This record gives sequence, C-alpha cells and structure tokens, in this order.
Amino acid sequence: MQKLPIGIQTFSQIREENFVYIDKTKEAYELIQNYKYAFLSRPRRFGKSLFLDTLRNIFEGNKEYFKGLYIYDKWDWSIKYPVIKISWGGKLRTIEDLEYTLKATLKENQKRLGIECEEFKHLPTCFRELIEKAYEKYNQRVVVLIDEYDKPILDVIEDKKEAREHREYIKGLYSILKESDEYLQFAFLTGVSKFSKASIFSGLNMLSDISLAPRFGNICGYTQYDLETSFKEHLKGADCKRVQKWYNGYNFLKDRLYNPFDILQFIQNDFKFKNYWFATGTPTFLIKLIEQNRYFLPKLSNLKVGEELLDSFDIDNIKLEVILYQSGYLTIDKAIETRRGMEYKLKLPNEEVKISFFDYVIDYLTNQQSERLTYQDNLYDALNGGNLDEFKKTLITLFASIPYNNYTNNKIYEYEGFYASVIYSYLQSLGLEIIGEDVTNLGKVDLTVFIEDKIYIIEFKVVDNKSEKNSALYQIKTKNYQQKYQSQSKDIYLIGIEFCKSDKNLCSLEWERV
Repeated sequence: MQKLPIGIQTFSQIREENFVYIDKTKEAYELIQNYKYAFLSRPRRFGKSLFLDTLRNIFEGNKEYFKGLYIYDKWDWSIKYPVIKISWGGKLRTIEDLEYTLKATLKENQKRLGIECEEFKHLPTCFRELIEKAYEKYNQRVVVLIDEYDKPILDVIEDKKEAREHREYIKGLYSILKESDEYLQFAFLTGVSKFSKASIFSGLNMLSDISLAPRFGNICGYTQYDLETSFKEHLKGADCKRVQKWYNGYNFLKDRLYNPFDILQFIQNDFKFKNYWFATGTPTFLIKLIEQNRYFLPKLSNLKVGEELLDSFDIDNIKLEVILYQSGYLTIDKAIETRRGMEYKLKLPNEEVKISFFDYVIDYLTNQQSERLTYQDNLYDALNGGNLDEFKKTLITLFASIPYNNYTNNKIYEYEGFYASVIYSYLQSLGLEIIGEDVTNLGKVDLTVFIEDKIYIIEFKVVDNKSEKNSALYQIKTKNYQQKYQSQSKDIYLIGIEFCKSDKNLCSLEWERV
C-alpha cells in the first residue's frame, strides 16, 4: 500500500518514496501551454504548494519523476528553464518580517541557481537582478513561481494601516514581473484571496485568473473518483457516505472536491470524524466582521452573488461574503447564467465547516463554551421530537446565560439580526438543513429548518416591550409562508419568536402545527 503524503509538499519526495500522488499534470500541461501569467485562488491546505512544486519540476526537466503521469510523453524534457520560487512562510506581522522572509527566499534561489546578486539591500532590485542574471547564465527564459502571494496582507488584514503598508511593499516586488517581461517564460501566483489587480499588481493586466475556469476546477483537491481508486485500500472499512457528507462539497465549477488535508488526516487518525481542516486556522477576523457589520447570518444559507463579488476585494472594501468564499467557509452551489452575467448561489461546503464554523460563532457571540453542548443537545431533541415547549425553554435559558458584558460592550443586541444569528448558528451547528431568508411568493421567511419528517418555518421580531399579540406568528399566517411546502407530506410547524430589547431575551414564542 502506498504511503500517505501527510505534510509533504515536495513533488520529488512523493514520487521517489512511493507516496500517493493524484495526477494533476494534465492541468499543469494545459496551464503552461496556454498562459504566460496566471493566478490561482484556493482555500488554505488545498494542495497549492504541491502543485507549484510540480510545475517547478516540469520546468526544470526532471523527467524521471513523471513516468506514468499524463505529461510524461507530451512535454519536451530536453528544454530546462531556470526557476525562481518565492514562498511567504512564517508569521509576517511587520515590514521587517517581510524583508527577513524575502531575503531568505532570494538567498535560497541564488544558491540553487548559482547566481549572486550585487544589489542585496533593496530586495525588489535583487529580484529583478536575479531574473536577468538567470536568463543570461542559462540562455533561457525564466520561470517565476510565487506561493501564498497574499499572505503578507492576510497576516495583518485586521489592521488596515499595517495591511496597506504590506500591500505597498509586495506591490513594489510584484511590479518587477511586468518590468522583466522580456526575460520571462512563465509566471504563476497562488493565494487564498483575490485582491484587485490595481491594488496589488500595479498594471500587470496580462495576469489571467484561472480560479473559476472550469477546465482547471480540479487543479487542486481530491475528487470522489480519487477516493474510490487511489485511496480505496486506505479507506477500507470507513463509512464512505459519512465521509462524503463530512468532507466533500467544494466546487470550483467542475467536480465536487475534498480538501486533501481532511482526507489524509481522517485516514491517519483511524477514521475519526473531526474538524481537521477547520482547526488549522481560526476565523477570528471574519467573526469580528460579522459583529461590526451586524451581519444577518441566516443570509449565508441562501446567498446569491454576482460575478463582481467573487472577483476581487481590497483592504478598504472587504465584503464578508467574498472573504468567506475565498477562505473556504463558503463554496459555489450553483452557477446560473442570467442576462446580467453569471450569478452564483453559495453554500456551506460540508458538515465539517458547518458544525465547526458555527460552534466558533456561538462561542464568540455568546461566550457559552461550557454550556454549548447541552444547549445543542436540547435544541436538537426538541425539534426532532416536535416539542416546541422544550425548544422555547432552552432558548430562554440560552439567552439568559449570555454574559451581561456581551451586551454592554456594544449595541448588537438592539437589532433583530443578533438574536436570529445566535439561533441560526446553534441550528447550523447541529448539521441541520436550513434555508435563511427563504423566498416565497409573498415574502421572505427568516428561517426554514428541515429535520427528519418535520419542517419549521420561523420568523423573528425585536420589540421594545412585551406585546399582547405575537406579530411574528401573525406575519407567517397572514402571508401563508407554509404554502410553499404543503405538498411535501411533512409536519409543518409555524414559529413566531419575539425578543424584548429591555429583557434581552424571548418575550414571546408562539407556534402552530399545520
């Protein structure tokens, strides 16, 4: 049985030591045959670094590593190109950190290529000198590969002043690519985010973004076919349907994909279902954005965006939906062609992200780490059994236990979205199927929840004081929201929930069974 390439991003080691390798050389071949400057955005831990190293070995002409792979008999291995590879590793909190990291990676490239830069104090100039000298020494155009191009910005994205300084620094570095065009054969950049070309690449308009090009949709990640073939022996005895539910679901307009990190860790840990990928990075900055912008979280389960929203963002114009998508917390569910252009319906990719992300949201918004599991169990049992009195009791206890300083530090509790977002987060953390802002012919339902043979239609209201009549339930009934689902032969429950600003808790929860 082949070994698992856990933590290995070096292509030569994988091939030399008989680790499992999913052949991505078809995509590599098409990429380098059709583009000179290209960019790829994928979430972290998705295999970008390994793909970059695969490209390096192709251009360096290391034919022996490609035997049996798609590209083996298609590439001219007699031509070898000098390759410069820049990788932004480690923590990059200051300009000094950037300079230290860049100096180290430029030194490594000089040593590997047998070139010494005369100008080493100004690192962008050294980069340009390295390109030109490599071209002269090897009498061949140069290949530049940049891994995690955006890490210098993302490491300080919560500090706009620092992020702008980092942006200007790498902007000066990347502008060297345009200036060195005559010396370059190919340049490829990878990252998590897609910053606007104007803000980062300073006129490098020839850079082609292949992130949503369908033919490169599987350029990183594992497909279901890969699991059923290359990992067949490794997954013998695993609950593969549950594996698919937990870890499959990423979509870049080709096949549904698994994050490689999840699958490799799942196998190594004896088929234990855990949040392997999620645990490698906490979305603190995203949660702060949710809080600052008073974002109505139920929107995330029924979100449609246009092409421009998925295209790019900048430090001074960060849209939550964009960064959630690019970071891997949302993925494309459907691509819809409209008269205005492409429209994308987004969704949470799988159970791992759904459960882990909303556990994190709950803990951040409510500070209920110790009680969260109890509330989750009680809410699930209540909805599964149709026990709405217990559902109401649990919600009252839940909101009563939110520490007082969670309210006094901000005014978030004064808007409807806070209460709805807390309840939505709890229900999503249970792994339930949920539609937020569910569209009917007479309006939008705040939440529609599906569990077993039951459908719950939920409307929220925030009121100043306790009211005699539950206007939330009245709205559901008046607008006949349940009509959309009456053909499904399931029990339908209408739930109107009202919150009092003064009490900071439920003041009314009324329900009817249809």
